[in-house]
Amino acid sequence: MASEAFEEIVADFEFLDDWEDRYRYVIEKGRDMAPLDPALKVAATRVEGCASQVWLHPRIENGRFGFDGDSDALIVRGLIAILRALYNGVPVAEVGRIDARAELARLGLEAHLSAQRANGLRAMIARIRAAAAEAA
Repeated sequence: MASEAFEEIVADFEFLDDWEDRYRYVIEKGRDMAPLDPALKVAATRVEGCASQVWLHPRIENGRFGFDGDSDALIVRGLIAILRALYNGVPVAEVGRIDARAELARLGLEAHLSAQRANGLRAMIARIRAAAAEAA
């Protein structure tokens, strides 16, 4: 059920040989992402449970889910970019059906994240699912 953008990330990960290269790739994905408008970096968009500061701003356009996000940590910005590839453009009703854990397992990310980062990733996914459920 993954999007074409996410499938491209999976293919890129398969091409990269080691985790150092994969980490750099994730960080580059975050650097390529436009920063979140500072006016949207408010308590309502802040994700609790992350070691770093994280903001996610959901939006619904023509029945499709999307979100913008930002973080003060480069690797987390990259994780946000990966989640955007997974979720942006998906029909709102389908967001809750995406098994993010299984999709991200295809990248092997959680095994290479600290416990705090893995908790933060789960918190971001929970926020995304909650925002989509509320909009549906």
